[in-house]
Amino acid sequence: MRSIITLVLIALPFAMYGGQKKPNIIVILADDLGYADLSCQGCEDIPTPHIDSIAESGIRFTNGYANHPVCSPSRAGLLTGRYQHRFGFENNSGPERFAPANFGVPRSEKLMSERLKVAGYATGMMGKWHIGFKEGLRPWERGFDTTYVFLSGARSFWPPKDQRNPTYLNGKVIEDETEYLTDAFARESEKFIDTNKNKPFFLYLSFNAVHAPLEASDKYQQRFPDIEDPDRKTYAGMLSAMDDAVGRVLDRLKKHDLVEDTLVFFYSDNGGPTAQTTSRNDPLRGYKGTRWEGGIRVPFMVQWPGTLPKGKVYEEMVMGFDVNATSLVAAGIKLPTDKPLDGVDLLPYLTGKNKGKPHSKLFWRSGEDRYAARVGDWKIVSERGYGVELFNLKEDIAESNNLAMANPEKLEMLQKAYKEWSGQMMKPQWIRQDSTNAEIGGKLKENPQPTRTSEQRQQILRQRFKEFDKDNSGKLTIDEFENKELFKQFDRNNNGFVTFKEVSEYYARRRAGR
Repeated sequence: MRSIITLVLIALPFAMYGGQKKPNIIVILADDLGYADLSCQGCEDIPTPHIDSIAESGIRFTNGYANHPVCSPSRAGLLTGRYQHRFGFENNSGPERFAPANFGVPRSEKLMSERLKVAGYATGMMGKWHIGFKEGLRPWERGFDTTYVFLSGARSFWPPKDQRNPTYLNGKVIEDETEYLTDAFARESEKFIDTNKNKPFFLYLSFNAVHAPLEASDKYQQRFPDIEDPDRKTYAGMLSAMDDAVGRVLDRLKKHDLVEDTLVFFYSDNGGPTAQTTSRNDPLRGYKGTRWEGGIRVPFMVQWPGTLPKGKVYEEMVMGFDVNATSLVAAGIKLPTDKPLDGVDLLPYLTGKNKGKPHSKLFWRSGEDRYAARVGDWKIVSERGYGVELFNLKEDIAESNNLAMANPEKLEMLQKAYKEWSGQMMKPQWIRQDSTNAEIGGKLKENPQPTRTSEQRQQILRQRFKEFDKDNSGKLTIDEFENKELFKQFDRNNNGFVTFKEVSEYYARRRAGR
């Protein structure tokens, strides 16, 4: 009798969600994709039919959030299912060669891949890792059976060009890759599905598209002859390549008759860095790195045909770490009690079995003076130079009307909620390190170079522009500028004049590594 009861309990999660076996799980993560970068999100110049098909076959979230406004902490939150602040993962690493020695998700935190592997899943990862560089913290050591990855935060999309950030196949450096990286990730994902089609599998397809550097093959750029801006054309090619890659994965499921047996998530690790890549977050305020909606609200969707409704739009708040909890429950895995997940199982909410809301509160933090809290429709944001702002997102999705002065009680309530949450979190275990503050190997410099704020950089740049603009016309000619070659790089539209905006955008591209 006891064995019969045990079998019933094990089978219950699958019976609840309509499957006769453990579902396959695919998590597709885009890199720096803006809220308005997909056709289904309002983009008009770059078609994304394959990604859109996930929303058409399943559910699109209008209030889908990333765990963090920059790449690395956001990915840590996804794979652990917890606020990454609980284990001090609050900042990016910086380039791998300058990274702090303790950077990465500690072994004391179980990753989604580790839990699914123990439950009998074949596990594979293709793409960008960025949550641990040292031995013991790399993907092939964290529960993934098959890996085709690079470890750092960014690299060239052309494999031979980036020897500092190699790609690895199952832990060994790849020497002979020739394909554009997004295409290579699609190819290896297809192989993984082919190999594991007869058993439950977990595929984590973690693109570095559409992160800088802006690089796309002619095949993809030629699809956009009407886009004149060269950066936007390249960006369009990168996004189209990623869309094709998603289509190849979805087609593989169809080929093996696995569509109804597979839970598929798609979202972005943070908002788009518009100035660097031309990504779009409208109608949201802000961009990658900020806690305004443009930095954290992202395209987010899920499909599981036969189990989840088709073509539904879900308005309640969800967050990246919910992908983890939802997948584990769907796989029949009991959620941990020693270190409870902050993510929740979304399936009862999406099927209508639970009429409540997955979350009443969500939080973000990047240091003492940069944070955000959303409680229902209300949100506070603290960004450097702006103080603490208060918004009603139901009435003001663009965060254009600061209500802090008019609603002091609401402001106090949200600040209290944030402080209570923040007090439960660990202090950051490292800062971002690069050549300005660290030596190769990660040792901090005794006298680091001062870091300028974006406002300070703009002020210095504007002053220099005025020095060259002798006639105060607001634009420079090649005769006014002593460096003729640099002038040509500023003058992207080749009209013979350079505006301050063109100069500012040039240096933004340089900071993005282009």
